[in-house]
Amino acid sequence: MDPTMAYRGLALSLAANPLVRRALTVNGRRLALRFVAGETLDDALRVADRLYQEGILTILNLLGEMVRSEDLARRFKEQVIRMLDTVADRPWARYISVKLTELGVDISEEFAFDQLAEILERARDRGCFVRIDMEDSAHVDVTLRIYRRLRAAGFDQLGIVLQAYLRRTESDLEALLPLRPNVRVVKGAYKEPPEVAFPSKRQVDDNFLRLVRRNLGAGNYTAVATHDRRIIDSVKVWTRQAGVERQRFEFQMLYGIRPDLQRALAREGYTVRAYVPYGEDWYSYFARRIAERPENLLFVIRGVLGV
Repeated sequence: MDPTMAYRGLALSLAANPLVRRALTVNGRRLALRFVAGETLDDALRVADRLYQEGILTILNLLGEMVRSEDLARRFKEQVIRMLDTVADRPWARYISVKLTELGVDISEEFAFDQLAEILERARDRGCFVRIDMEDSAHVDVTLRIYRRLRAAGFDQLGIVLQAYLRRTESDLEALLPLRPNVRVVKGAYKEPPEVAFPSKRQVDDNFLRLVRRNLGAGNYTAVATHDRRIIDSVKVWTRQAGVERQRFEFQMLYGIRPDLQRALAREGYTVRAYVPYGEDWYSYFARRIAERPENLLFVIRGVLGV
Protein backbone atom coordinates (compact mmCIF):
# COMPACT_ATOMS: atom_id res chain seq x y z
CA MET A 1 0.00 0.00 0.00
CA ASP A 2 1.05 3.57 -0.64
CA PRO A 3 2.94 4.82 2.49
CA THR A 4 0.81 7.96 2.72
CA MET A 5 -2.43 5.99 2.67
CA ALA A 6 -1.01 3.43 5.10
CA TYR A 7 -0.10 6.21 7.53
CA ARG A 8 -3.58 7.68 7.32
CA GLY A 9 -5.25 4.33 7.96
CA LEU A 10 -3.02 3.66 10.96
CA ALA A 11 -3.56 7.13 12.39
CA LEU A 12 -7.34 6.90 12.07
CA SER A 13 -7.36 3.46 13.67
CA LEU A 14 -5.31 4.72 16.60
CA ALA A 15 -7.51 7.79 17.01
CA ALA A 16 -10.57 5.52 17.27
CA ASN A 17 -9.00 3.57 20.15
CA PRO A 18 -10.89 4.48 23.36
CA LEU A 19 -7.67 4.89 25.37
CA VAL A 20 -6.11 7.18 22.76
CA ARG A 21 -9.35 9.13 22.43
CA ARG A 22 -9.55 9.61 26.19
CA ALA A 23 -5.92 10.74 26.40
CA LEU A 24 -6.23 13.20 23.51
CA THR A 25 -9.56 14.54 24.74
CA VAL A 26 -8.01 15.30 28.11
CA ASN A 27 -4.62 16.51 26.92
CA GLY A 28 -5.24 17.56 23.32
CA ARG A 29 -7.70 20.42 23.71
CA ARG A 30 -4.94 23.03 23.70
CA LEU A 31 -3.24 21.35 20.73
CA ALA A 32 -6.52 21.22 18.80
CA LEU A 33 -6.51 25.03 18.71
CA ARG A 34 -3.91 24.68 15.96
CA PHE A 35 -6.75 23.45 13.71
CA VAL A 36 -9.93 24.58 15.50
CA ALA A 37 -10.83 28.22 16.14
CA GLY A 38 -12.21 27.45 19.60
CA GLU A 39 -15.36 26.16 21.22
CA THR A 40 -17.64 29.18 20.68
CA LEU A 41 -18.98 31.20 17.77
CA ASP A 42 -17.20 34.26 19.15
CA ASP A 43 -13.91 32.35 18.86
CA ALA A 44 -14.64 31.57 15.22
CA LEU A 45 -15.64 35.16 14.46
CA ARG A 46 -12.38 36.48 15.89
CA VAL A 47 -10.43 34.13 13.62
CA ALA A 48 -12.56 35.03 10.59
CA ASP A 49 -12.12 38.76 11.22
CA ARG A 50 -8.34 38.32 11.47
CA LEU A 51 -8.11 36.24 8.29
CA TYR A 52 -10.21 38.79 6.43
CA GLN A 53 -7.63 41.43 7.28
CA GLU A 54 -5.04 39.14 5.64
CA GLY A 55 -7.10 38.87 2.46
CA ILE A 56 -8.40 35.37 3.24
CA LEU A 57 -12.11 34.55 3.23
CA THR A 58 -13.62 31.91 5.49
CA ILE A 59 -16.03 29.00 5.73
CA LEU A 60 -17.54 28.72 9.22
CA ASN A 61 -18.38 25.23 10.42
CA LEU A 62 -19.99 24.19 13.69
CA LEU A 63 -18.33 20.90 14.55
CA GLY A 64 -20.56 17.90 15.12
CA GLU A 65 -21.38 14.60 13.44
CA MET A 66 -23.07 11.22 13.87
CA VAL A 67 -25.94 12.68 15.93
CA ARG A 68 -28.65 10.15 16.77
CA SER A 69 -30.91 12.26 18.98
CA GLU A 70 -33.58 14.50 17.49
CA ASP A 71 -33.25 16.95 20.36
CA LEU A 72 -29.49 17.23 19.85
CA ALA A 73 -29.89 17.57 16.07
CA ARG A 74 -32.40 20.37 16.59
CA ARG A 75 -29.97 22.11 18.94
CA PHE A 76 -27.30 21.92 16.23
CA LYS A 77 -29.76 23.42 13.73
CA GLU A 78 -30.59 26.27 16.09
CA GLN A 79 -26.89 26.99 16.62
CA VAL A 80 -26.33 27.09 12.86
CA ILE A 81 -29.25 29.50 12.45
CA ARG A 82 -27.78 31.66 15.23
CA MET A 83 -24.49 31.62 13.30
CA LEU A 84 -26.28 32.86 10.17
CA ASP A 85 -27.96 35.67 12.09
CA THR A 86 -24.69 36.67 13.74
CA VAL A 87 -22.57 36.82 10.57
CA ALA A 88 -25.16 38.82 8.63
CA ASP A 89 -23.52 42.15 9.50
CA ARG A 90 -19.93 41.03 8.96
CA PRO A 91 -18.04 42.64 6.01
CA TRP A 92 -16.64 39.35 4.74
CA ALA A 93 -18.50 37.00 2.41
CA ARG A 94 -20.96 34.87 4.39
CA TYR A 95 -20.35 31.18 3.82
CA ILE A 96 -20.97 28.18 6.09
CA SER A 97 -20.60 24.44 5.89
CA VAL A 98 -22.81 21.77 7.52
CA LYS A 99 -22.76 18.01 7.96
CA LEU A 100 -25.96 16.05 7.48
CA THR A 101 -25.11 13.68 10.32
CA GLU A 102 -25.16 16.60 12.76
CA LEU A 103 -28.63 17.46 11.47
CA GLY A 104 -29.94 13.94 12.11
CA VAL A 105 -29.72 12.13 8.76
CA ASP A 106 -28.97 8.88 10.62
CA ILE A 107 -32.31 9.30 12.37
CA SER A 108 -34.31 10.03 9.23
CA GLU A 109 -33.58 11.39 5.78
CA GLU A 110 -36.79 13.44 5.88
CA PHE A 111 -35.89 14.87 9.27
CA ALA A 112 -32.47 15.99 8.05
CA PHE A 113 -33.96 17.37 4.82
CA ASP A 114 -36.43 19.50 6.78
CA GLN A 115 -33.70 20.68 9.15
CA LEU A 116 -31.42 21.78 6.32
CA ALA A 117 -34.29 23.38 4.40
CA GLU A 118 -34.99 25.55 7.44
CA ILE A 119 -31.32 26.55 7.58
CA LEU A 120 -31.35 27.37 3.87
CA GLU A 121 -34.43 29.58 4.23
CA ARG A 122 -32.61 31.66 6.83
CA ALA A 123 -29.39 31.59 4.78
CA ARG A 124 -31.29 32.98 1.78
CA ASP A 125 -32.61 35.82 3.94
CA ARG A 126 -29.10 36.53 5.22
CA GLY A 127 -27.33 36.31 1.85
CA CYS A 128 -25.27 33.32 2.94
CA PHE A 129 -23.91 30.43 0.90
CA VAL A 130 -24.22 26.95 2.41
CA ARG A 131 -22.19 23.88 1.49
CA ILE A 132 -23.07 20.34 2.49
CA ASP A 133 -19.94 18.54 3.65
CA MET A 134 -19.43 15.03 2.36
CA GLU A 135 -18.81 12.40 5.01
CA ASP A 136 -17.86 8.72 4.85
CA SER A 137 -18.83 6.54 1.90
CA ALA A 138 -21.89 5.15 3.69
CA HIS A 139 -23.44 8.64 3.57
CA VAL A 140 -22.67 9.58 -0.04
CA ASP A 141 -25.96 8.44 -1.58
CA VAL A 142 -28.20 10.10 0.99
CA THR A 143 -26.13 13.30 0.81
CA LEU A 144 -26.48 13.48 -2.97
CA ARG A 145 -30.21 12.73 -2.76
CA ILE A 146 -30.80 15.56 -0.28
CA TYR A 147 -28.65 17.94 -2.33
CA ARG A 148 -30.68 17.17 -5.46
CA ARG A 149 -33.99 17.60 -3.63
CA LEU A 150 -32.97 20.93 -2.16
CA ARG A 151 -31.79 22.21 -5.53
CA ALA A 152 -35.11 21.10 -7.03
CA ALA A 153 -36.85 23.05 -4.25
CA GLY A 154 -35.15 26.21 -5.50
CA PHE A 155 -32.23 26.51 -3.10
CA ASP A 156 -29.48 27.63 -5.46
CA GLN A 157 -27.11 29.07 -2.83
CA LEU A 158 -26.14 25.50 -2.03
CA GLY A 159 -22.93 23.62 -2.80
CA ILE A 160 -21.78 20.02 -2.53
CA VAL A 161 -18.45 18.30 -1.81
CA LEU A 162 -16.98 15.44 -3.84
CA GLN A 163 -14.11 13.27 -2.61
CA ALA A 164 -11.36 12.32 -5.04
CA TYR A 165 -10.33 9.19 -3.16
CA LEU A 166 -13.66 7.45 -3.79
CA ARG A 167 -13.80 5.33 -6.93
CA ARG A 168 -17.41 6.34 -7.60
CA THR A 169 -16.88 10.10 -7.58
CA GLU A 170 -16.16 10.63 -11.27
CA SER A 171 -19.52 9.12 -12.19
CA ASP A 172 -21.22 11.06 -9.38
CA LEU A 173 -19.91 14.30 -10.86
CA GLU A 174 -21.11 13.38 -14.35
CA ALA A 175 -24.59 12.76 -12.95
CA LEU A 176 -24.59 16.15 -11.20
CA LEU A 177 -23.43 18.25 -14.17
CA PRO A 178 -26.96 19.05 -15.45
CA LEU A 179 -27.52 20.89 -12.15
CA ARG A 180 -24.54 23.19 -12.80
CA PRO A 181 -23.19 22.31 -9.35
CA ASN A 182 -20.90 24.46 -7.24
CA VAL A 183 -18.48 21.72 -6.18
CA ARG A 184 -15.74 21.63 -3.60
CA VAL A 185 -13.25 18.94 -4.63
CA VAL A 186 -11.36 17.36 -1.73
CA LYS A 187 -9.12 14.34 -1.46
CA GLY A 188 -11.10 12.71 1.37
CA ALA A 189 -10.22 12.05 4.99
CA TYR A 190 -12.15 8.97 6.12
CA LYS A 191 -10.90 5.41 6.42
CA GLU A 192 -12.30 3.39 3.53
CA PRO A 193 -11.56 -0.11 2.12
CA PRO A 194 -9.61 -0.39 -1.16
CA GLU A 195 -12.65 -1.57 -3.10
CA VAL A 196 -14.30 1.76 -2.24
CA ALA A 197 -11.34 4.16 -2.27
CA PHE A 198 -8.18 4.39 -4.34
CA PRO A 199 -5.29 2.89 -2.35
CA SER A 200 -2.51 5.15 -3.62
CA LYS A 201 -1.88 8.87 -3.31
CA ARG A 202 -1.04 9.14 -6.99
CA GLN A 203 -4.43 7.72 -8.00
CA VAL A 204 -6.20 10.12 -5.64
CA ASP A 205 -4.21 13.09 -6.94
CA ASP A 206 -4.87 12.17 -10.58
CA ASN A 207 -8.57 11.82 -9.90
CA PHE A 208 -8.61 15.12 -8.01
CA LEU A 209 -7.28 16.95 -11.05
CA ARG A 210 -9.71 15.17 -13.38
CA LEU A 211 -12.64 16.26 -11.23
CA VAL A 212 -11.48 19.87 -11.03
CA ARG A 213 -10.90 20.10 -14.77
CA ARG A 214 -14.19 18.40 -15.61
CA ASN A 215 -16.30 20.68 -13.43
CA LEU A 216 -14.49 23.82 -14.56
CA GLY A 217 -14.61 22.65 -18.17
CA ALA A 218 -18.38 22.31 -17.85
CA GLY A 219 -18.53 25.97 -16.79
CA ASN A 220 -19.26 25.36 -13.11
CA TYR A 221 -17.77 27.17 -10.13
CA THR A 222 -15.22 24.98 -8.40
CA ALA A 223 -13.56 25.10 -5.00
CA VAL A 224 -10.13 23.47 -5.18
CA ALA A 225 -9.63 22.23 -1.62
CA THR A 226 -6.04 21.08 -1.13
CA HIS A 227 -2.76 22.01 0.55
CA ASP A 228 -0.76 20.10 -2.05
CA ARG A 229 1.47 22.63 -3.82
CA ARG A 230 1.95 20.38 -6.83
CA ILE A 231 -1.80 20.17 -7.40
CA ILE A 232 -2.25 23.90 -6.82
CA ASP A 233 0.45 24.70 -9.37
CA SER A 234 -1.11 22.29 -11.85
CA VAL A 235 -4.52 23.97 -11.45
CA LYS A 236 -2.96 27.41 -11.91
CA VAL A 237 -1.24 26.33 -15.14
CA TRP A 238 -4.27 24.48 -16.53
CA THR A 239 -6.70 27.32 -15.86
CA ARG A 240 -4.37 29.81 -17.57
CA GLN A 241 -4.00 27.57 -20.60
CA ALA A 242 -7.74 26.80 -20.74
CA GLY A 243 -8.71 30.44 -20.37
CA VAL A 244 -10.61 29.85 -17.13
CA GLU A 245 -11.01 33.16 -15.32
CA ARG A 246 -10.01 33.35 -11.66
CA GLN A 247 -13.56 34.41 -10.77
CA ARG A 248 -14.72 30.87 -11.62
CA PHE A 249 -12.72 29.02 -8.99
CA GLU A 250 -11.06 29.41 -5.63
CA PHE A 251 -8.55 27.65 -3.44
CA GLN A 252 -9.77 26.34 -0.11
CA MET A 253 -7.63 25.18 2.78
CA LEU A 254 -8.03 24.27 6.42
CA TYR A 255 -7.47 26.74 9.21
CA GLY A 256 -4.06 26.14 10.77
CA ILE A 257 -2.55 24.28 7.82
CA ARG A 258 -0.18 26.03 5.38
CA PRO A 259 -1.16 29.60 6.37
CA ASP A 260 1.93 30.79 4.50
CA LEU A 261 0.61 29.26 1.28
CA GLN A 262 -2.85 30.73 1.87
CA ARG A 263 -1.41 34.23 2.22
CA ALA A 264 0.86 33.78 -0.80
CA LEU A 265 -2.03 32.74 -3.06
CA ALA A 266 -4.13 35.64 -1.80
CA ARG A 267 -1.29 38.04 -2.64
CA GLU A 268 -1.20 36.58 -6.16
CA GLY A 269 -4.82 37.61 -6.58
CA TYR A 270 -6.52 34.23 -6.18
CA THR A 271 -9.61 33.83 -4.04
CA VAL A 272 -8.56 31.88 -0.95
CA ARG A 273 -10.98 30.60 1.66
CA ALA A 274 -10.06 28.94 4.95
CA TYR A 275 -12.30 26.33 6.55
CA VAL A 276 -12.73 27.56 10.13
CA PRO A 277 -14.33 24.99 12.44
CA TYR A 278 -15.42 25.62 16.02
CA GLY A 279 -17.40 23.86 18.73
CA GLU A 280 -17.11 21.48 21.62
CA ASP A 281 -17.30 18.35 19.47
CA TRP A 282 -13.77 18.79 18.10
CA TYR A 283 -12.17 15.38 18.57
CA SER A 284 -13.18 13.60 15.34
CA TYR A 285 -12.16 16.60 13.25
CA PHE A 286 -8.84 16.86 15.13
CA ALA A 287 -8.17 13.15 14.57
CA ARG A 288 -8.66 13.47 10.80
CA ARG A 289 -6.24 16.40 10.70
CA ILE A 290 -3.62 14.29 12.50
CA ALA A 291 -4.21 11.49 9.98
CA GLU A 292 -3.73 13.72 6.95
CA ARG A 293 -0.06 14.56 7.41
CA PRO A 294 2.73 13.03 9.52
CA GLU A 295 3.82 16.59 10.33
CA ASN A 296 0.53 17.09 12.19
CA LEU A 297 1.17 13.99 14.30
CA LEU A 298 4.66 15.24 15.16
CA PHE A 299 3.13 18.56 16.22
CA VAL A 300 0.79 16.71 18.63
CA ILE A 301 3.54 14.50 20.02
CA ARG A 302 5.77 17.49 20.67
CA GLY A 303 2.89 19.27 22.35
CA VAL A 304 2.05 16.35 24.60
CA LEU A 305 5.70 15.90 25.57
CA GLY A 306 6.27 19.62 25.96
CA VAL A 307 9.23 19.66 23.55
